[in-house]
Amino acid sequence: MAVVFEKTKGLTEKETHYCPGCTHGIIHRLVAEVLEELDVLGETVGVAPVGCSVLAYEYFNCDMQEAAHGRAPAVATGIKRALPDKVVFSYQGDGDLASIGTAEIVHVAHRGEKITTIFVNNAIYGMTGGQMAPTTLIGQKTTTSPLGRDSNLTGFPLRMSEMLATIDGAVFVERVSVHNPAAIRKAKKAIKKAFEVQLEGKGFGIVEVLSTCPTNWGMTPVKALGWLEENMIPYYPLGNFKSPEEAK
Repeated sequence: MAVVFEKTKGLTEKETHYCPGCTHGIIHRLVAEVLEELDVLGETVGVAPVGCSVLAYEYFNCDMQEAAHGRAPAVATGIKRALPDKVVFSYQGDGDLASIGTAEIVHVAHRGEKITTIFVNNAIYGMTGGQMAPTTLIGQKTTTSPLGRDSNLTGFPLRMSEMLATIDGAVFVERVSVHNPAAIRKAKKAIKKAFEVQLEGKGFGIVEVLSTCPTNWGMTPVKALGWLEENMIPYYPLGNFKSPEEAK
């Protein structure tokens, strides 16, 4: 019997700890599939900081390094500079990358470090209890904004992809989503391109992936997917913001 679908070698046998409906698992698989297809699993080092991604070292079937909260880009920089022939990536959430790690990601982009960042944006702090994040939408309710985020008090949500795309050292910047099969296919294509940019030594690449957090959003998994499409995408439009051709 012909095999039409099988588990990627890029993932271990470990069952994930993510909540039901969380799309981290989908994003993990896409990254793992890309690394396998590019035949670089044995040459890859991933960096996982604090947050829902903190246990990624148990799931990706490649070398992994832990980093302090927000410091994954700095750790990845050190690894890539010490081992320039390795494929190095950071896997970060929005509470990590867009808050305590904002300076880290901005300066990695300015330096044009030849690493890849997978940035998971679910508009909330997931692991630590559902607090408001820098990416939380206006009016969105969280444990620390029970009446909804108020721009007069806390400012506006950060659009990280748009900001990073203005930096010369960032050569590939794209925002994707995983809320339906068509979006998932586009997300994989972008992730693969980001790693190819690194393999070609062109500079820094980042893929922002809009994701769901049904538990902290207080929704069913199905409703959460719909909420992402109806509320997050209008504020965080999907698409490519920077490509190597434009970066020349």
